[in-house]
Amino acid sequence: MASLPMPVLSQNPKWLPARQSERAPVEAPARLSALEWSIVAMAERDSVSSLREPGRFLSALRSIFGIRRVNRLANDKLEALRRIAVHAWRFRWNVPDSELQEFLTAGYSHDQYQLVQLSIAQARAGRGRRAAR
Repeated sequence: MASLPMPVLSQNPKWLPARQSERAPVEAPARLSALEWSIVAMAERDSVSSLREPGRFLSALRSIFGIRRVNRLANDKLEALRRIAVHAWRFRWNVPDSELQEFLTAGYSHDQYQLVQLSIAQARAGRGRRAAR
């Protein structure tokens, strides 16, 4: 009497649970460090003029009178975050594509961008509720 061939278990039949390596990767939730959150909070006080590069005339006046340049961060990644946060505080969701691209190029994700936008919107809404009391 002949026997039936045994199934090869390495083919991973559908009735077996998928291996850990074959499952879809689970993305970690978007987060920012305490330093990054402090940059977002600091950006609330910054004006839009802090985002512009000074012209030659203004640079000359600043050098003559010893006026410092406002709020440019030394770390490029944190500067990209500050610029996005200033736009979010001042213009809500109207962030220029070039600024968003710089933010993503600096190493942040779209989820982190949305996290910044939502947290600023919540802070703005909370401030409005306190003022209405």
